[in-house]
Amino acid sequence: MSDSTSFFSFPNPVNDVATRITAAGIVLIAGAALAFRQPWLVAVLAYGFLARVMAGPRLSPLALLVTRVIVPKLRLPMRPVAGPPKRFAQSIGAAVTSTGTVCYFGLGLSAVTYGLLGLLATFAFLEAAFGLCVGCKVFGLGMKLNLVPEEVCAECENIWARTSAST
Repeated sequence: MSDSTSFFSFPNPVNDVATRITAAGIVLIAGAALAFRQPWLVAVLAYGFLARVMAGPRLSPLALLVTRVIVPKLRLPMRPVAGPPKRFAQSIGAAVTSTGTVCYFGLGLSAVTYGLLGLLATFAFLEAAFGLCVGCKVFGLGMKLNLVPEEVCAECENIWARTSAST
């Protein structure tokens, strides 16, 4: 694999501890956007999601802070989970925040942007507080329905059983 190919890749496995802390950061940013009526923050979130989809934590300021500073400083354990479902979840976040960005900056639809930020904050809160990754559940359903090729993530074909066994 070339250097650019490995740079623009998503890690597998992913540290679930770092993922949950990153989700908490997303809750804070989305919550601030909602509480202080700052819909432009959706563009900041969109960049972070797109960066994480493209290159894992390498281009995302929030994920870099979490993986390089917070997790090591707090000496938090590594809890490996499969990467493909997390990347899919990041893709959903990228779609939601990109749509919110277009709605706000392109169409002047701040109410739609606020609704999308609320949805995002809810899903990120579920991940941060309870380890419930809605995107991962959808990915698992896609595996069960044969919409996702088995070779994409053979280890996470039965994501519900693996998730419940690890908690």
